[in-house]
Amino acid sequence: MTTSQQNLAPGEQAQAFLSREVHHHFVDGESVPAVSGQTLTTVNPSTGAVLARIASGDEADVDRAVVSARKAFQGQWSAWTPYGRQALLTRVAQILDERFEELIQIEAMDMGAPVSRLRNSKPALMKMLSFFASQAANISGETLMNGIPGNVTTMTLKAPVGVVGGIIPWNGPLNGQFWIIGAVLASGCTAVLKPSEDASLSVLRVAELLYEAGVPAGVVNVVTGLGKEAGHALSAHPDVDRIAFTGSTQTGRSIIEASTVNIKKLQLELGGKSADIVCADADLDKAVPGAAMGVFANSGQICFAGTRVLVQRAVVDEFTERLLAFMDTLRVGHSLDAAATLGPVISQPQLDKVLSYIDVGQGEGAELLRGGRRLGGEFENGYFMQPSVFAGVTNKMRIAREEIFGPVLSILPFDDVDEAVAIANDSEFGLGGAVWSQSLSTALRVVHGVHTGTMWVNCYGYIDPLVGFGGTKMSGYGSKGSAAHMDNYLYTKSVYIEL
Repeated sequence: MTTSQQNLAPGEQAQAFLSREVHHHFVDGESVPAVSGQTLTTVNPSTGAVLARIASGDEADVDRAVVSARKAFQGQWSAWTPYGRQALLTRVAQILDERFEELIQIEAMDMGAPVSRLRNSKPALMKMLSFFASQAANISGETLMNGIPGNVTTMTLKAPVGVVGGIIPWNGPLNGQFWIIGAVLASGCTAVLKPSEDASLSVLRVAELLYEAGVPAGVVNVVTGLGKEAGHALSAHPDVDRIAFTGSTQTGRSIIEASTVNIKKLQLELGGKSADIVCADADLDKAVPGAAMGVFANSGQICFAGTRVLVQRAVVDEFTERLLAFMDTLRVGHSLDAAATLGPVISQPQLDKVLSYIDVGQGEGAELLRGGRRLGGEFENGYFMQPSVFAGVTNKMRIAREEIFGPVLSILPFDDVDEAVAIANDSEFGLGGAVWSQSLSTALRVVHGVHTGTMWVNCYGYIDPLVGFGGTKMSGYGSKGSAAHMDNYLYTKSVYIEL
């Protein structure tokens, strides 16, 4: 970016970036076109209009990026000290702080999240970078006792695994990419990132800013393209040591199969159908908006969205009445509308999928209380849908068992806590879940009883890297956050020294 562009307002900086004729891959510190010369179009979900063209990568592009990442891993980057990597992460945080408004303008237009939501995500990003900066200086092994006769000292060392492939979903790439980038910079690994073809632009812009911040060429590379081409090539590449993936369970299975080429270790955050349990003694002033936004935030496009809202029968009518009243306060709007609460879903195919589940739910006998339609008028060209609520849902219905990934909430009544736990566990997924109760005893019964990776009590959706989160069952494995996160980017070396 030129000096004159740096002096532009954030919105103008974003437009200058978006106005490029083609957004190429970012490999070895440079913008490079696809080997094939092919491109894809990306669309603004708020308007349905073409926003930009991006390079359409394939196996050749992935191979070029992996070669760059391997060269960087074996080069001067390997000599950086923990303090050097920590200082680098601090510089990255500074430049992202300065350019965050530009980045959220790009993200809003590319994937549809309202700018209000994106602005509110800044503290979470800064915490994430602070966490990984601290991890850079806290990688350590152990000195261990042993049972070997003689004068033998034993210890373990932690070392970076090498080249990490990161496959990033479209529902929040601006912040989501830093679960990978932060760990790569803290550990001394290198990375090849493959963002979703539906939302690649903020990842490409961040790669440029990382380079400006002093991240060496080749340490973070970005290849754009289709999942079945670039994504598969990255998963199956024999010189990629680890894969970090967030996305659907179906794609996760494909990545597991592809990874067998060199027995890659995987970190997988997959699908979810989380149960949000509202007990009769819950504080409904908090539980109603908490449960509602546990589904409707990001237009329902969150893996751990609490889309199965289990409500104790004694309060189900009051909860439902309050829920519908709360929904009247939600404003659907274009992603650049600062007053909008909810934006569009990501694409026409995703909108079609979500709307098809409205038909499925009604066909199964559930009662559609609110929503269920595509919005017209000023929104007719975008992918906007009314936030929707089903009542009379049973856990055998498809809308209660399958991940919809849209603003669709299902209310399932229950009689007692044991029944609620049983319903919550009657799912192939195990990503998130919550319980609302003023009884600590009741809340802990649910926390201990529900088989899921993360549970919230009297809140929903808090994520802190110091604590971390992850899934179980068909929702994947491997932690995001906590010291366990770094284990995905390190391997343990046992050392025996005879003196």
